[in-house]
Amino acid sequence: MPRKLVSTESYHESLMESLKDPDEAAQYLNACLEDDDGRVFLLALRDVAEARGGIRDLSRHAHLNRESLYRMLSKSGNPSLDSLSAVL
Repeated sequence: MPRKLVSTESYHESLMESLKDPDEAAQYLNACLEDDDGRVFLLALRDVAEARGGIRDLSRHAHLNRESLYRMLSKSGNPSLDSLSAVL
């Protein structure tokens, strides 16, 4: 008997939609802080930024260079405390 294919929403789309809610975003960031790898938190910040207007919008609000912000919120990012504080 052939299997019926079910259309599902992608994980990324679902995550982006849920992170538009400030409470969901805060819970997501808190959960990522529990990981021993600090890069997980930086990537979570990038997800939240993307869901809430994008890196360009965040760079304007945080008064940071957009390219620097992309690097800071990457897997190899190493933000200064001042930069991280501006983003948060």
